[in-house]
Amino acid sequence: MAENILEITDANLDEVLGSAEPVLIDFWAEWCGPCRMVGPVIEELAGENADKIKVGKCDVDKNQASAAKFGVMSIPTVIVFKGGEEAARIVGARDKAEYQQAIDGAL
Repeated sequence: MAENILEITDANLDEVLGSAEPVLIDFWAEWCGPCRMVGPVIEELAGENADKIKVGKCDVDKNQASAAKFGVMSIPTVIVFKGGEEAARIVGARDKAEYQQAIDGAL
């Protein structure tokens, strides 16, 4: 995982969501083809927005409670949180601009 991307787990989810900065979480799984397509885009966004947001990835197979907490039914699902509350949700693989727009909306 890239150095500026947090590994989100059931154990640290609430702590990460308590961040002062907005948080983008990519809910994914290793076996998911579209998730592997979205991964590099999320890494680019993490680098480009490092001073504005926190970015994390949550493996839904290893952290089922976190996925269930937010009703993640399909992957990839990217959720942007502001103040611990959901500000935007994107389900399925999308282009970089759509993810950036969700980030900008939470700033």
